Amino acid sequence: MDFLHPLSGFLVGTMVGLTGVGGGSLMAPIMILLLGVAPTTAVGTDLWFAALTKMVGGGVHHSQGHADWQVVRRLAYGSLPAAALTLWFLSANGGHQMKSGLVVQMLGAVLIATAVVTLFQRKIYTSAVTIAPERITVYRKFLPVLTILCGVILGTIVTLTSVGAGALGATMLVMLYPIRLTMQKIVGTDIVHAVPLTMLAGLGYFWMGLVDLSLLGSLLMGSIPGIVIGSRLTSRVNPAFLRIALAIMLVFSGAKLLTT
Repeated sequence: MDFLHPLSGFLVGTMVGLTGVGGGSLMAPIMILLLGVAPTTAVGTDLWFAALTKMVGGGVHHSQGHADWQVVRRLAYGSLPAAALTLWFLSANGGHQMKSGLVVQMLGAVLIATAVVTLFQRKIYTSAVTIAPERITVYRKFLPVLTILCGVILGTIVTLTSVGAGALGATMLVMLYPIRLTMQKIVGTDIVHAVPLTMLAGLGYFWMGLVDLSLLGSLLMGSIPGIVIGSRLTSRVNPAFLRIALAIMLVFSGAKLLTT
């Protein structure tokens, strides 16, 4: 069965390389449904998988000037305290005993929400950039508070499920900053913010003994060549088809977890 670990990492890495999304959304349900990993251990291991891979991507985006650090700070003001409080809640309620219930149900629901966002993200962006200027002027006054609130939502969801730092985070940024942030800056800002969030959440799970380091190493061993190969195949594959395929997989995984 051990060969399934690097193979799973390779498949997820390839999807990430092809579409730029799907890492966290696919890895946790694969670990739970295919590899038989306990939900909380799957989330904890996936958080470290995300933290390590996003650290590399975040460094690249920072060097290219694709991260808006003011927006990163606003998100972090909400997400990091929310992550800490969520970790305290999990620890106080016995993370090992939460085999089903909250974590599994939340993960299933977030996967379905991510599928919807994945399908309609471009339409959301197109609608956001056409907002009337006078409405943007009024809206801008509330941006700092709204961004912090979005950070709170992301911090809670990501810590509970390991999912949401990618597609959901990027969609929130599209809706909050349609004019200020280009698509490159949305991706860069989203990835840079995800690094401290997933690191903090991952450290909490590690402290609770809910990270499988051997499994993590096997997944990374497969994901790195997968990302490279997927990135090289991007121009040869229809991205719209891939997003539909990814959305179908997410809905299936989410529905399976909700009915487990």
